[in-house]
Amino acid sequence: MQTIMITGTSSGYGLETARHFLAKGWHVIATMRRPNPDLLPQSPNLTLLPLDVTSDESITTAIAAAGPVDVLVNNAGIGVVGAFEATPMHHVRKVFDTNTFGVMAMCQAVIPQMRTRRSGVIVNVTSSVTLAAMPLAAAYTASKQAIEGFTGSLAHELHHFGIRTKLVEPGYGPTTRFSQNTNVRIEDLIPETYADFAAPIFAAFAAPTLTTQEADVAETIWTAVNDTTERLHFPAGADAIALSQQTRAA
Repeated sequence: MQTIMITGTSSGYGLETARHFLAKGWHVIATMRRPNPDLLPQSPNLTLLPLDVTSDESITTAIAAAGPVDVLVNNAGIGVVGAFEATPMHHVRKVFDTNTFGVMAMCQAVIPQMRTRRSGVIVNVTSSVTLAAMPLAAAYTASKQAIEGFTGSLAHELHHFGIRTKLVEPGYGPTTRFSQNTNVRIEDLIPETYADFAAPIFAAFAAPTLTTQEADVAETIWTAVNDTTERLHFPAGADAIALSQQTRAA
C-alpha cells in the first residue's frame, strides 16, 4: 500500500483529494492546522495529523509522525483578491509564507527520504492564474508563479534520483472556500477609486462560463501522481484546460 501525504485537507481540493485516494485504497495522511475527524470517512488507511506549513517545528513533527511518504501533495494555500495598491504588505508576506515558502519547506522535508529510496512523487498545486495574467490577483499570482518556476527547476535535479515532480493548476472553484480562507476582506481591498474597474470583473466571477469542481482537481492529482513521463503541467478543471489550450495556441 502506498502512502500519500496531503496538506490543506480541511476543505476544497485537499479534502476531496484525500477522499479520492482513500477510495483507491491508498494510505492517506491528511494534514490540516486543526484536524477534524468528522471531515473524512473512518478508515484504517487514514491518518490525521496537525500541520502548519509556515512552522518549521510543525513540519518536522508531522514528517516524523508520518513515516515513509511515497507521494507529497502540497495543496495548502491562502488566497487574496483585490487591488495590489490596497493590499497590506504584511498580508502579502502571509500569502507567500503559505503558498510559496510553505511549499518549499515541505519539499525540503520529504526529499531526503525519497532520494534515499530513489523513488517518490511531489505534486505542487498552483492555479490557473499562472496560465494567463488575471486582474485583482497580483500578489496571489506572484506566490503561485514562484512555485511554477521552483517546481520546473526542482524537477530537473530530482529526476536524477528517480523522484517525479508535477504541477497541478486548478481553475476557478466557486464551491471552494478560496475567498474565505483569509482574514482580509475582499471589500477592504477594493478602494473606491477601483470600484468601476472591479465591478465587471466581479460580475464575471459571479457568472462564469466554465469552472473547476473539487473532483476535477482530485482526479487530476491522481493522474499526475500516476504519470511516469516527464510531463510537468496538469491543468485541472474545464476553465483551466481551456485556458491552457489557448495559451499554447497563442
